[in-house]
Amino acid sequence: MPYNVKLQVFEGPLDLLLHLIKKNEVDIYDIPIAFITAQYLEYLDVMKTLNLDIAGEFLVMAATLMHIKSKMLLPPAEDEREEFEGEEDPRAELVRRLIEYQRFKDTANKLMGHEILDRDVFTRGLAGESSEENEKDLNEISIIELIEAFKRVLKEEPPENFFYIAIEKMSVNDKITEIIERMKHTGNIVFQSLFTGIGDKHEVIITFLALLELIRLKVVRVIQATPFGTIRICPINLVL
Repeated sequence: MPYNVKLQVFEGPLDLLLHLIKKNEVDIYDIPIAFITAQYLEYLDVMKTLNLDIAGEFLVMAATLMHIKSKMLLPPAEDEREEFEGEEDPRAELVRRLIEYQRFKDTANKLMGHEILDRDVFTRGLAGESSEENEKDLNEISIIELIEAFKRVLKEEPPENFFYIAIEKMSVNDKITEIIERMKHTGNIVFQSLFTGIGDKHEVIITFLALLELIRLKVVRVIQATPFGTIRICPINLVL
């Protein structure tokens, strides 16, 4: 039976689009729609690979992007050309939604910052961290950024490098237990190290699903000292 993970903290399609725009450093007022659509669909493929419960709004956005892409790629018929030239850019409505959403998101983040001020205190000496990392603020990363990191894991270990073992498959619960036991001995864990030495693609996917479930249960948090820096998994409600 496939293991479905439903995450309340999973961001919506606008978050994903903003992430792709920021990641690729493109102008939000001049979105390369074909390029961004291709990357958006890649993320949906990863979600399907993980058997995540994809909200309908993600699929609606995929259809919207494909529609905008088709309108921009297909030239209008000769009798429609003059009318087409007077139309608004097909991307305009999407751009307005993204900008408005970013404003609400920025405001919400500021309010949240006031709420959690002085609540979280990070001490020196997290296992495996350099003094340089300790002196910087640790930021909790989003699920989208975590999926981005998982995509890199899959690229580093392409399907042909995985082998398959004809034994009973490890379950998500088994992997959750394994991660918790590991944290009891080591404290925080480097994200990449979760997949070190795993040659079975099924176990790679199960490992990531187990991490998502631990995040959903608020047993761990995933943090990063700097953008694109080392991703660490830290216990929250876990007696070490």
